[in-house]
Amino acid sequence: MAHAQTRGAGARHRTGLILTYATLIIAVLLILFPIYWMVITSLKLPREIYRMPSLWLHSFTLINYQNLLGQKDFLVAIRNSLFVSATVTVISVLISSFAAYSMVRFRYRFRGLIGKLILFAYLTPTSLLFIPLSILMAKLNLGNSLTGLILVYLTFSLPLSTWMLQGYFRGVPRELEEQGQIDGLTRFGALIRIVLPLSAPGIAAVSIFTFTGAWNELLLALVLITSESQRTAPLALNYLITSDTLPWGPLMAGSVLSSVPLMILYFIAQHFMVQGLTAGSVKG
Repeated sequence: MAHAQTRGAGARHRTGLILTYATLIIAVLLILFPIYWMVITSLKLPREIYRMPSLWLHSFTLINYQNLLGQKDFLVAIRNSLFVSATVTVISVLISSFAAYSMVRFRYRFRGLIGKLILFAYLTPTSLLFIPLSILMAKLNLGNSLTGLILVYLTFSLPLSTWMLQGYFRGVPRELEEQGQIDGLTRFGALIRIVLPLSAPGIAAVSIFTFTGAWNELLLALVLITSESQRTAPLALNYLITSDTLPWGPLMAGSVLSSVPLMILYFIAQHFMVQGLTAGSVKG
């Protein structure tokens, strides 16, 4: 009897493992297939893309990348996106760190109202604000400039960063800061040397969200940027579409090139997130 029960439990365990691995394999295939299709399409000749759609690559060519980088000067758009996204990320994380810390640790009037306004600003749809923002940038003579685009992106990234960092800062015990202040640290020193290092995983996550949001944004860039030299990567890809013609080869090549910085960022940020978790768990 006991032997039969053991065999039954072993069979159920094996069945569970098979179902788990099957589900994981299906999920991985669903995630990787669009990336695979994007890459192989960027390496196909136009006649293969339009006349012979296939899951396999029959002939290898870099003509789509050559056209994109040579005639369209796509690297300028990549450079503009890197500059805008990196600047927005640094400024947003810096300011939101102080804002979130003040809302978590200090007590002052209207603190709750300010927190709700920050959340409301984040939840406000971009489609309601792009016309007022474009008029404001034009009045400030910042239209059609990367500086104006950075300022506009900050209006959306700062509320999100502040709201997310509040949760991470609440997870840092207040007693650690008090102990640091007893040892001679100021409030600012406790923030820099205790709170921020222990919140490194949260800061890394916020940086990823901020950079990705600025990198992929199209609507505001489409409204604010008119000069070809100021276009970001999503905007440059959008202008590849003319009338009802869809140049799938260059579009997919541009998508592959636009994905490379994000993949590098996610790889590096994953390392720092693990490093921050281990550093916060070891008593120095």
